[in-house]
Amino acid sequence: MSAPVFIAGTGAISAIGHSTAACLAALKNEAAGIGEMRYLDSVHRDELPVAEVKLSNEELSLLSGLAPGISRTAELGTIAAKEALENAGIGDVAQWRTGFISANSVGGMDKTENFYKAFLPDPTKGRLRDVVNHECGAVTEIVADQLGIKDYITTISTACSSSANSIFFGARLIRNNILDVVVAGGADALTKFTLNGFNTLMILDSEYCKPFDENRKGLNLGEGAGYVVLVSEKVAATLKENPSVKLSGYCNANDAYHQTASSPDGTGSYLAMSGALKRAGLQPADIGYINLHGTGTQNNDIAEGTAIKRLFDPRFPMMSSTKTFTGHTLGACGGIEAVFSIMALNNGIVYPNLRLETPMAALPFTPETKLVTGVDIKHVLSNSFGFGGNCSSLIFSKV
Repeated sequence: MSAPVFIAGTGAISAIGHSTAACLAALKNEAAGIGEMRYLDSVHRDELPVAEVKLSNEELSLLSGLAPGISRTAELGTIAAKEALENAGIGDVAQWRTGFISANSVGGMDKTENFYKAFLPDPTKGRLRDVVNHECGAVTEIVADQLGIKDYITTISTACSSSANSIFFGARLIRNNILDVVVAGGADALTKFTLNGFNTLMILDSEYCKPFDENRKGLNLGEGAGYVVLVSEKVAATLKENPSVKLSGYCNANDAYHQTASSPDGTGSYLAMSGALKRAGLQPADIGYINLHGTGTQNNDIAEGTAIKRLFDPRFPMMSSTKTFTGHTLGACGGIEAVFSIMALNNGIVYPNLRLETPMAALPFTPETKLVTGVDIKHVLSNSFGFGGNCSSLIFSKV
């Protein structure tokens, strides 16, 4: 067996809360964060619901310690990553070989959009400071500086599987004795480019999304950040509180079926889930809860569902999509949902798949529609499947 990698801390900010505790309370109270656009300046403001973090850039800067002029992605990432490190109780990161592996898909695009709004009608206008942090890696470096991490810093951008890939890459670095501590996950902010792009693909729902419903119409975009602190066995032994969860399994697969669609037979999804189980040394029956990728699009849900049927039939674990609360946070979803999966393990709960009315006729299972409590869950499978067929699954297990 490979050396274990433990979860020492978690941090999250999303449309349902500005901390892990606030997110957990919203999940328990079935309080979704989807609603009308308030902070994103879009022509679709009155047409498309989104799941925004309920804070302005100025308010985010008070929590992050960054200047208000920095990209919203960096603000969100800093808040969640700081919480994760504080929650871990590691202290000075310089005492260990520490890495920061962060994912995003928009970088500082929100600020770039502001620049071009002024620049295009008048080339003498627009502030160049708004474009210097455009690329994805710039956001990672800003957050790493705030955390004081210098040993290893890198960015992963593989669409919606980005954060999940960040987490298991961090685990591999620890298992290969390259690093002792890794803060891993991701952040993404809503931008006009993203909203317009998904709208062009005709996969946005003008109402609140309902993943795995027969009458689903699409997804709602969201924003936020989620990080976990991964530690080696050596570091875990020095902590005041013994970690209660470990990352036991992970796998990435790419079916390369289509640029923006999953293979109808769920090939990539199946390979990712089965590979994670193999890595963890588990059987399908060992999984107590699946945090579904569950975006609410016609293609994604049937592909994921078909793969689950193939792998778990006839005994299906409880499952749900928490995107019914947070919207689809793109590059951040794997990190946020990793945090939610860990909270499910620690609290013995399964979150509801909100607004599900008519189960999908093609599938022999139905996600949970109400909060389930008092469950003895030992292993949680979290799915993150991205564009281009890039599919990743993580398994979190009780220690």
